Amino acid sequence: MSIEIRDYDPAWPAAAERAVREACAALGDTVTVAEHVGSTAVPGLPAKPIIDLMAAAPSLDAVRAREDRLSELGYEHVDAHMPRRLLYRRPGYHLHIVTADTWDTRNQRILRDHLRANDQDRDAYAALKRELAGSAEDADAYTRGKTALIQQIMDRARAERGLPPVNVWEAG
Repeated sequence: MSIEIRDYDPAWPAAAERAVREACAALGDTVTVAEHVGSTAVPGLPAKPIIDLMAAAPSLDAVRAREDRLSELGYEHVDAHMPRRLLYRRPGYHLHIVTADTWDTRNQRILRDHLRANDQDRDAYAALKRELAGSAEDADAYTRGKTALIQQIMDRARAERGLPPVNVWEAG
């Protein structure tokens, strides 16, 4: 199995912005903020052609009550077995909805900001992604192969913000 990695596409931010507006309009006051996260949000970083969005919600139950509105946009709920997070997918997009009280310390946001500001870490991550995309036997192997480098980068990024290190695969 081959993982598809594409060069950075400058159209990704505009596509993400449209998707953020759609999701926020559908969810109304159940979300307080939403952003483009993930590799497609980092200029110059190659990525799988899937745009990750993240939104904060004071109540995940309120979001679940409006799932029909996300379904109208083509999103399907995926039980990702992650506490304090909902995951919705549609072709080309993943929408992560997290609890508002965890917004400022979410690893995806911190990693995105760090990679935008640190070319050396961005380039190391890009090289590893390309290497793994050609050699990983499946998506799980690809993800596992990135974990050690992501953990190192996250530890630095969190320390720069005065935050303690945490497991890169957030539990909450």
